[in-house]
Amino acid sequence: MTFIVDPVLSGDEIKLTAQAYEKLLRDEGAELVFTDEMGLKQLAYPINKRSSGVYYSLEFKSENHAIIPRMELALRRDERVMRFLSIKLDKYGVKYNEDKRNGLIGKKRSSEKKAKPAPVAKKAAPAAKPAPAPKPAPAPVATKAASEEE
Repeated sequence: MTFIVDPVLSGDEIKLTAQAYEKLLRDEGAELVFTDEMGLKQLAYPINKRSSGVYYSLEFKSENHAIIPRMELALRRDERVMRFLSIKLDKYGVKYNEDKRNGLIGKKRSSEKKAKPAPVAKKAAPAAKPAPAPKPAPAPVATKAASEEE
């Protein structure tokens, strides 16, 4: 679940907003996998006359899917939240997020940058022989028919 908090609020109020939703998830029995405060970002279009917002992303696991409608209702009612988006990840999305957090996806590690192999010099290819010129077509022979000669 990702949501955008109004940037006009103080830093403490912004953090309290995110902590309130984390607490709501824990109270409902969901397991928080990862919380990401992405920070202040420009919006693609103005929302409530604001051009930026503080982004938060909460990744959680829950056996009880009834928590989603309750969470969305709370986000709709909260005036501090400008927008939200909740998505269900399949097993590939979960694996991708886990690999990205562990540094397996995304930026190259410094050890990979240093261990680049030296470029291999290529041998010059032998010069290709020109194709033989096509043989000219024989010129047509003018013949007179036997009936014309008589």
